[in-house]
Amino acid sequence: MKMTRVCAKALAFLFVASGMFANAQAAGGGIAWDKAPDRTNDLVALQNGAKLFVNYCMTCHSASYMRYNRLTDIGLSEQQIKDNLLFATDKVGETMVASINPKEAKQWFGANPPDLTLVARSRSAAGQGSGADYLYTYLRTYYPDESKATGWNNLAFPNVGMPHVLWQLQGMRQPVFDMTSEHGREVKIFKGWEQLTPGSMTALEYDHAIGDLVSFMQWMGEPSQKSRTRIGVGVMLFLLILTAFTWRLNAAYWKDIK
Repeated sequence: MKMTRVCAKALAFLFVASGMFANAQAAGGGIAWDKAPDRTNDLVALQNGAKLFVNYCMTCHSASYMRYNRLTDIGLSEQQIKDNLLFATDKVGETMVASINPKEAKQWFGANPPDLTLVARSRSAAGQGSGADYLYTYLRTYYPDESKATGWNNLAFPNVGMPHVLWQLQGMRQPVFDMTSEHGREVKIFKGWEQLTPGSMTALEYDHAIGDLVSFMQWMGEPSQKSRTRIGVGVMLFLLILTAFTWRLNAAYWKDIK
């Protein structure tokens, strides 16, 4: 009984500690993450996400663990890939490496832009959400900040070094905060956004486009995920049927033996 109480207290402590960590992380990040739409089974969405990724993200970022010809898995032909998505190379079998010079990138941004192949899997956080949730929130929460070298800041990633490369689509927005007092200190509470200048997309269209982009990055992190899941379900059903068959066969063999 004593050991049981000790284990229960330990589990309770870990639960509370993980909650405190998640709350601290949310406070440090500025806002809670929004839930990203999952369109990894939608080929049209994945194709649109691939277009946005190549045209906007690959200016600086690579996806060096992904080859262009793997995009045939989302319904694109090799000719379509060559005509619309090959800007950094002329070979469809090459990996998706950005054309930016790494030395120049480090000089401009202070560090080389990270590879994005697995970012949708690596940026998850306990109590916050998945890596897709983080990316979906991050790409929608930029705002102009003249105190920063790039002219931009981000609510999900304060003091970010990356500029808002999609600002022409989204336009310029300013976050709106309410001030409240907690434990004798003034605290900012995020309330919403004020649109300063319009973009080429409406807010709804932009959110939908970012959902497509994030879904593509999620798919890119594990292109075979859906196939693996389908195969796994099939294998489990097969084993279930085999178990029932084996059980009945065993009963038939031993029915005359007392």
